[in-house]
Amino acid sequence: MFDKLSARLASVVEGLRGRGRLTEENISDTLRQVRMALLEADVALPVVKTFIDSVKAQVVGQEIHKSLTPGQALIKVIHDELVRVMGEGVRPLNLRAQPPAIVLLAGLQGAGKTTTAAKIALWLKTREKKRVLLVSTDVRRPAALLQLERLGQQLDVDVAPASPTDKPLNIALNALAEARRGVYDVLLVDTAGRLHVDEEMMAEVRELAVALNPIETLFVVDSMAGQDAVNAARSFGAALNLTGVVLTKADGDARGGAALSVRQITGQPILFVGTGEKPDALEAFQPDRMASRILGMGDVLSLVEQVTRQVDREDAEKLARKVASGKDFNLEDLLGQLRQIEQMGGMAALMDKLPAQLAAKAGQMPQGNEREVKRQIAIICSMTPRERRFPKHLDGSRKRRIASGSGTQVAEINRLLKNFLQMQKMMKGMGKGGLGRMMRSMAGRMPMGRG
Repeated sequence: MFDKLSARLASVVEGLRGRGRLTEENISDTLRQVRMALLEADVALPVVKTFIDSVKAQVVGQEIHKSLTPGQALIKVIHDELVRVMGEGVRPLNLRAQPPAIVLLAGLQGAGKTTTAAKIALWLKTREKKRVLLVSTDVRRPAALLQLERLGQQLDVDVAPASPTDKPLNIALNALAEARRGVYDVLLVDTAGRLHVDEEMMAEVRELAVALNPIETLFVVDSMAGQDAVNAARSFGAALNLTGVVLTKADGDARGGAALSVRQITGQPILFVGTGEKPDALEAFQPDRMASRILGMGDVLSLVEQVTRQVDREDAEKLARKVASGKDFNLEDLLGQLRQIEQMGGMAALMDKLPAQLAAKAGQMPQGNEREVKRQIAIICSMTPRERRFPKHLDGSRKRRIASGSGTQVAEINRLLKNFLQMQKMMKGMGKGGLGRMMRSMAGRMPMGRG
């Protein structure tokens, strides 16, 4: 996410190296480049203008603190302004209502409303310990009714019955009655979308909103929609009493303009961001962390939280003991690590949260791309348990069998084994005190006095 914007802004800041002061002269070209970077990222023009004017007012003539370079000073101002534009602070989902709290989802067809409804249901079930009832009112698209039903079964979340022959309002009211009878905490209502905004769709969702009086009305928008997202935000904001925004498909967006525009256009906070196809690929939107990602600083805190939530503690401790002992790290352990990477959304999702410099280095590693991770998993899964524990016993015939079973080439198996031996050597070095030396070395290279 924000790949292009991050790269452009990094290049812009680099041009300020060696300057002792930010002046009208040396900042004008820089801000012009920032403006172009934002426009290329599909940020709405009024948002860009306000953003640039605010940054300029803060930095022109500013004396630079001795510990900061002009580039660092500008980054701080841009970071703070990005946070302001996207909404300062984190606003959780408001469920303070007489149960069931009703949450209505609205947006264009293809934005991911149905999937988002399931993701929010899982979020509420696992993190908030809420009892959730899902319902779809999209009778024009019977596949949507079936999709939500299947997602509910997959996630063990109840779904209210709905038929394509029923009226959306009747479906919603029947679901509300069921939610009350079943003592559910939350009723999540998925509404119909269109490819384009039309009055019929707006009339339908307005009727649902009036009848249900939801405590939250969330606008679901595709992060990759660009200016279409901005136009849709205006239409839905005018028709409904929106209370929040959900950004979807953020993992596939290299521009990020919607994240910087929608909050300003709707006047409502972004509550969630969808980061992948899996049901748990949903994050609470945190403007300060997102601003850090945009500026190439990464989001290590979110990465730590994700690892804590998704990585099995017992397995992690077992691997840590192996590293500490400096021995016994084998292909079974590597397979476990690769599967955890997949579980957390793949390398792309992880590198998105790393600082730009570390992400670039991670991308150069043997496991630095999704395709390579999948192929390595296939190779190791084609081995016997003994071969995984003692890979040095793999001869030519065994390698040919593994290649056939995994759909790869013997050369790829040799490359995997070579990389594994390097990792094994590194693990042994860590176990013999190498980790401490490595950390001290890294500490010696880190810039000081920039807080």
